[in-house]
Amino acid sequence: MKRLMDIALVALTSPLWVPLMVLVAVVVAISMGRPLFFVQDRAGLNGKVFRFLKFRTMNSGEGTDLERMTRTGRILRATSLDELPQLLHVLSGKMSLVGPRPLPAVYLPRYSSEQMRRHEVRPGLTGWAQINGRNAISWEDKFRLDVWYVENRSLWLDIRILAATVLKVLARSGINRSADETMGKFLGSADV
Repeated sequence: MKRLMDIALVALTSPLWVPLMVLVAVVVAISMGRPLFFVQDRAGLNGKVFRFLKFRTMNSGEGTDLERMTRTGRILRATSLDELPQLLHVLSGKMSLVGPRPLPAVYLPRYSSEQMRRHEVRPGLTGWAQINGRNAISWEDKFRLDVWYVENRSLWLDIRILAATVLKVLARSGINRSADETMGKFLGSADV
């Protein structure tokens, strides 16, 4: 049922997001040049690695995330428009609309066995952790919320999360953790 809902919602809303995605691609090309996309290996369902896409928001080079973030990038991040390419991942089945956010594949060996449970479901564009703090909460709190979602997931909860996500994006809350980075790297808390 969840997969059918994902496909139906993404397909039905495509007349809205496809032109918007093309417009964002043009804006990124004009303001930042190529490449248009940030591409990274991320862990999906059962820890399977996939190539993750989002619009590029930063210049390459040295410095903190916020030092490298461009003016266009700030707008894309604040409005979550940088996430639009992930709708293609939803259509392909690599992601869902709702689930724990896919994190870099290099984090896989760093999770505790409990934190690893976040991979029991497809990663999502949004999730329980995103509407309960996004980047403003600690890694441990984020993983605790992800596992709570895995244990309590339902169609009704997904609808609630999607509705709350719209409000969070409009309020632009929880995007940046501190003055110098969007979210620090997860260094690990694997079982010893």
